Amino acid sequence: MTKNIVMDMGNVLLDFDPQVPLDRYCSTPEEKELVRRELFQAPEWLMADQGLIRDCERFDHIKDRVPRQHWPALKACADNWWVCMHNPIPGALDFLHDCKAAGFGLYILSNSSDLFFTYFPAFCPLEFFDGAVVSCQEKLLKPDPEIYRRLLERYRLTPETCYFVDDRQDNVAAAQALGMGGHVFRMDYPAIRRELGMQP
Repeated sequence: MTKNIVMDMGNVLLDFDPQVPLDRYCSTPEEKELVRRELFQAPEWLMADQGLIRDCERFDHIKDRVPRQHWPALKACADNWWVCMHNPIPGALDFLHDCKAAGFGLYILSNSSDLFFTYFPAFCPLEFFDGAVVSCQEKLLKPDPEIYRRLLERYRLTPETCYFVDDRQDNVAAAQALGMGGHVFRMDYPAIRRELGMQP
């Protein structure tokens, strides 16, 4: 029986869209593509999520791969990429409040860098949740089974009582392999509500 809802953050609760900072800080299509590749698609992105570097260190790790004339745009995007995290996914806040009202425990399990603790509370205070496990603090990334185990052990949860929502199939599959329920999110809060027996 499901008693606890475990939520991913990016593209489940908040809209992670790198195009927002690219459009704001880059001048040409070529510059946008360069910064996208070297910032958002490079190893340093996952290194920050894993807590191996801090957000404020990204630019220094990347700049030598980028021609100097693009450094201002790269730095602006590296320092301010989280402007794209200001937009909640439609229905996310209502879903959280309705879960709380229905008596479910609410938890966050997110691959995120240290800036999570700056932008996320503007969306919803962490105190609203019963617990949170963030990858940069654990030095682990989903879908490593150990990060799911840490959530379960830290908050004394049994897998069979947990329902995990994430936008990536591999992350949901890892939760299900440990005995948790799961749903691959596709902007479909009504479907999740039906699965949980809540009002659509």
